[in-house]
Amino acid sequence: MDDRGAWKRRLLAGCDEDQIAAITSPAAPLLVVAGAGSGKTRVLTRRIAWRVHDASATPGHVLALTFTRKAAAELRARLASLGLPAPVTAGTFHAIALAELRRRAAETGRRPTVLLESKVRLLARVVPEPSAPPGRGPGERRGSLASVAAEIEWAKARLVTPEHYARQASAARRTPPLPLEVVAQAYAAYERERRRRGLVDFDDLLIGLVQEMAEDRDFAAAQRWRFAHLFVDELQDANAAQLALLDAWLGGRSDLFAVGDPRQAIYGWNGADPSGVLEFAQRYPGGEVLALDTNYRSSPQVVALAAAALGPHQAQRGPNVPRASAPRSARPGGMVPTLRAYPSAEAEAKGIAAALRTRHHPGRPWSRCAVLARTNAQLLELEQALREANIPVRSAAGAAFLARPAVRAALAELSPGTGPAALRTFLEQLIERAELDTTAPQAPSIEERVELEALAQLGMEYLDLDPNGRGDGFSGYVRQALRGEPSPGGHDAVELTTFHRAKGLEWSVVFVTGLEDGLVPIAHASGRAALEEERRLLYVALSRAEDELHCSWAMTRRFGSRSVERSPSPFIEPIEAIRRRLEGEASIVPERARAHLAAARAQLPRTERA
Repeated sequence: MDDRGAWKRRLLAGCDEDQIAAITSPAAPLLVVAGAGSGKTRVLTRRIAWRVHDASATPGHVLALTFTRKAAAELRARLASLGLPAPVTAGTFHAIALAELRRRAAETGRRPTVLLESKVRLLARVVPEPSAPPGRGPGERRGSLASVAAEIEWAKARLVTPEHYARQASAARRTPPLPLEVVAQAYAAYERERRRRGLVDFDDLLIGLVQEMAEDRDFAAAQRWRFAHLFVDELQDANAAQLALLDAWLGGRSDLFAVGDPRQAIYGWNGADPSGVLEFAQRYPGGEVLALDTNYRSSPQVVALAAAALGPHQAQRGPNVPRASAPRSARPGGMVPTLRAYPSAEAEAKGIAAALRTRHHPGRPWSRCAVLARTNAQLLELEQALREANIPVRSAAGAAFLARPAVRAALAELSPGTGPAALRTFLEQLIERAELDTTAPQAPSIEERVELEALAQLGMEYLDLDPNGRGDGFSGYVRQALRGEPSPGGHDAVELTTFHRAKGLEWSVVFVTGLEDGLVPIAHASGRAALEEERRLLYVALSRAEDELHCSWAMTRRFGSRSVERSPSPFIEPIEAIRRRLEGEASIVPERARAHLAAARAQLPRTERA
C-alpha cells in the first residue's frame, strides 16, 4: 500500500463507522455530538491529523481550542503521536487571546496587556463600606465583595454590561447577597477604576480581542489567515464571549469542526451557553451534525443508569441536532449498580471506606477508584473516613473549600490574636448558624450549612490538639489540614472530587454520594433550566464509572449537636427503577425512603417528574 494508504489506515485503526464518518467527512462547518465515553478526543485529534495529511489543512494555521490547560496538553500530546509534520496551536480561549493581544501590543508599540491580579482587591477600593450588609466583622464585607466579583464574571461571560446587569440578573434569577442595583453600581465603579489603571481582567481578554478585530480590518484578516482551520473541544461549555471570539476568528468562513454534548452542559451557572451546540445549524449556515452514541467506557448497566438520571428530556438536543438512539455500550454486561440509604452521613462515609477496601486488589490500584460528591464540604468528611481507614486519598477539596464565600467570610472574622475562649465561642456560633431553621431570615443554604459545620469541626479538632490555640494557629491548621496532598503511596490514591471536577475523567469503580434533596439538586437551583442542569450534572457523575457504580444517600446529617433528617434526591426514583429492572428483584430502598421519594418527587414541577 502506498504512503497515502498507510496513513489512512493508521488514523482510522480501531475506529467504528460513526467515528470514521466524523474523521473523514468533507462537511464544513461540522459538529459531532459525542456522548459520554464515545471517543470524542480520538475523533478530534484524528480529524486534525486527517486534514493535515490530506493537505486540506496546514499545521501552522490550525487552532485547536479547549477549556482547560490539561485538555490542551493532552491534545498536543496525542497529535504528536499521530505523525504531524509540524505542531499546531492548541490552548484555552483565554490563553490564546492573551497571547494574541500581547503580540498585537508588540507589533503596534503599545503597552503590553497587564492582567488584574484580584477583582476583590480592586472592588474594595471602589465600593463604599456602607454597601456591605451589616455583619460581625470584616469577613462579611469580604464575602460580599467576593460575591460581587463572581457576578461581574457571570455578566462578562454573557456580554452583559453594568447598565443591563440588574435586568439580566433578575431574568436569570441571580441572588447575590447585595441588591442587584447595588451590584450594578459596584460593577460600573469597578470598570471605571480598571480602565483608569490600564488593566484588563481575565474576562476582558476575549472581548478585547474581538474589539481589536472589529476595529482593524487588516488585523482581523491577519488573525483569520493565521488561524484558518478552527477546531473546538466541548463546544457546549462555551459562553457568549467565547462564542463571539470564535465567530470573529471565523469571519463568516466555514472551516470549523467542533465536538460537544448538550447532555453534559453543566456550567450554565457560570455563564456557559450550550446554544453553540443546540443551534449549530442556525448559527453556522450549511453546517452539518453527526452523532457518536456508542459508549466504549462504561458497562451497559452503568450506561442505562446514567441515562435514567437525565429524565424525560434525555433526547432533547435542539431542532437541528440529530436525536440519539438509546445510549448503547460496546462492552459486555457487568455488575448491576447499587443504591444504598445509610442511616447517617458518618455511616455513609465509613461504609464507602469499607467498600473501597474490598475493591482494591493487585489488578485494581487505588487510583482506579473515585468518590464523588456534589460539594467540596461533603468531601471533607469522606476524606477523614478514608484516611482513618488507612486508604490513600487525593483530593483538591481543601483549596476549593477555603475559596467558598461562606468559609472565607467566616475565617475573615477571626483576628490573629483571637484567644482560645473567643475561638471556642466563634466555633459555637458557626454551629448555631448551621442549625438555624431553614425558614429563618438569612438562614444558610444546605451547602453553606455543610461548609460551616465542616469548618466548626476542624476548629474543635484544633482545640482538642491545642487547648490554648489562637486565631492565627487555627487558620494555619485549617490550611494545613486541607492541603489536599495524597497520603503516602505516591500517585496510587483514591480520587475524591466533586461532580463538576469529575467531568472528562473516568475510573473503574465510582461511588456517587450524598444523593439527597438540597444537594442533588442543590438547594439554590430553581426553575426548569436549573433543575435540568442539575440532572445533567448527576448524569456526568454517574457516567464516570467504567465497571462498578455505587450510589448512596444519608437519612440524617449532623449540624452541630442536631441530627437533621434528610430526604433522598427526587432524581433517585428513575435511577432506582432502572436498577430494579436490571437486578430483577425487590428494591433495597427501605419503606421509609419510599415515602421520602414520593414526597420529594411531588415537589418538582410536573415537567421535571421522571
